[in-house]
Formats: sequence, C-alpha cells, structure tokens
Amino acid sequence: MKPRIVVVTQSMVDEAVIQEMAPDGFDLRIAKPGGAEWKEAMAGAEYLVGFVDMLVKDELYAIAPKLKLIQVLSAGYDRADIAAARRGGVPFANNGGANSTAVSEHAVLLMLAVSRQLIRQHANVAAGRWRGNQTPKLYELRGRTLGIVGLGTIGKKTARLAQAFGMNVHYYDIARLREETEDALNVRFRLYRELLRNSDIVSLHVPLNASTKGLLGEAELALMKPAAFLINTSRGPVVDEGALYRALSSGQIAGAGLDVFDQEPPPPDNPLFNLDNVVLTAHMAGPTQDSNIARLRNAFDNVQRVARGEAPLWVIPELNE
Repeated sequence: MKPRIVVVTQSMVDEAVIQEMAPDGFDLRIAKPGGAEWKEAMAGAEYLVGFVDMLVKDELYAIAPKLKLIQVLSAGYDRADIAAARRGGVPFANNGGANSTAVSEHAVLLMLAVSRQLIRQHANVAAGRWRGNQTPKLYELRGRTLGIVGLGTIGKKTARLAQAFGMNVHYYDIARLREETEDALNVRFRLYRELLRNSDIVSLHVPLNASTKGLLGEAELALMKPAAFLINTSRGPVVDEGALYRALSSGQIAGAGLDVFDQEPPPPDNPLFNLDNVVLTAHMAGPTQDSNIARLRNAFDNVQRVARGEAPLWVIPELNE
C-alpha cells in the first residue's frame, strides 16, 4: 500500500500545481478539513501538508494515528497548539524559508512606498490633483539606517536587499551572530532600544510567540525618531496596534508599511484605514507564484526524506524544549 499524503487545499496554491509536484509512489489526497471524507483521508494519512498549523491540536492526532510528519507551508505556525504537538510526538516542520525572498522583497517594497508616499501620490494623480495641494516630503533609502528586528532567513535577505540601495543595516536578535558573520553580512548588532532610537526605518522579522507579542508598544514607539518608518511583515500582534495608531496619527513617527494586523482580516472600522501615512497590504508578502512552488518543493522533499527513514528538515524548535 502506498504511503498517503493529505494536502489541505488553500486558495493560494493551485491544485494543478500540487498534482504536478507531488512525488511518485504516494497516495495523494487533496482534502478540506471537516466531515466524513476528511476523517477517512486522515485515518490513513502518514503525511499532512498545507497551511495547517491551526489544525495542530489533540483532535488531529486522534483521527490520524499513522502520522509521521506535519508539514506546514507557511513560515509561521503561531496558531498551532504546541503542547498538543509535543504530546502527539510527530515531527512538525515549517516551510524552510520558501517564502523568504518574497517577504524580504515585500518589506523593501513597503519601505519604498512609505518613503515616497506612493499611495498618496497615486490618489492625487488619479483624482486630477497632480501633486495635491503641496509637494509631499519624499525620502531616499540611500544612506539611511535600517534596523532589522529578527535576523533570521528573511531578515538576512532583507539586509542584503537594503544594502543594494545603499542603506546601513543594524540588527537586533536574541541569537546574536558571531563577529565574522556580521562582517560577511555587513550588519552590526545593536541593543533593541538602541536600534529603535537610531534607525530611520525599523523592519520586523520575528515569529509570534509569548516573547514577541506586543514587542513594539507605546514605550518602544516613543523611542523612535519622528521621521522614522515602521515596516511589519511578520505578525500583527508583535505590534500594539492601538499604540501604533496613536503614534502615526500624532506624528510621533512618520509612517508605516503594514502587511499584517492584530485581527485578520481587520474590521472595516479599523482606525488605521483613515490615515494617509500608512501603506497597507493583506498579509500577501509571502504568497507569490514563485514562493508557492518553493513551498511545495520543500514540503514534498521533506515527505520523501521521512519516507526514506531520514530525519525531516525545519522541525520547529519548540518541540525540543
């Protein structure tokens, strides 16, 4: 009997691409959670693939006793019940940086958009106002200091892209790099509060967990320069959204580029929508056509590793704590 892979469908990944990339020698089932068909598929599943971190709870292990690997297509897994994952004893892996290029490019896109007031300029031209009532204050990236909070795979790629624009890159991370690695990347470590005080742009690239929730709040925003911009492509709850609104509306900081929100999708009365110094996207930094293929490539490679009796890659560190 062929080992079974159950792939949970999600609109970001085309089913035809899943079928094309799936490895030979496996029983591929494409399913949606819930109902008898789902339970039947999971009863024989050895591998679960998809944006499935929200499914990682005790019930999953009860209906899927044969599981050997849970492979998430996202980088984040903050919706998973980590305690249940530990009890389940099944390796649980994320996407191995498959979307890191997409997210780092999006971070730089937001930097450019807020620095050049792209949305305001577009609205003025489209409304026939040309430059509006006054020429907007626009800034270049060259020579400005970028402070990256979280220098993982995405943070490192963001640093390289920023350097191509001539930016000076500082970083804060609880896992500090060795000096020779900093030299190779041309980045410099700064303490968190020091980084906030001295950066022209602060870009967040940390996972959401107990230590990072509310990492940037009222006190931290007060440290930032009045001309500084905040970029968040990580997770919404890393930032105190109410404090951010107050900082943006009062001019405490100059602007923000946000791909993520405290609640997703955000409610229609979210006060951030009324500000003209923000650029907002719908948690779309990661899912490009290119990264979707890379996600599946990494996922199916990991499935085949486990099927060969090898240890999977990218297992989340919390399982070993």
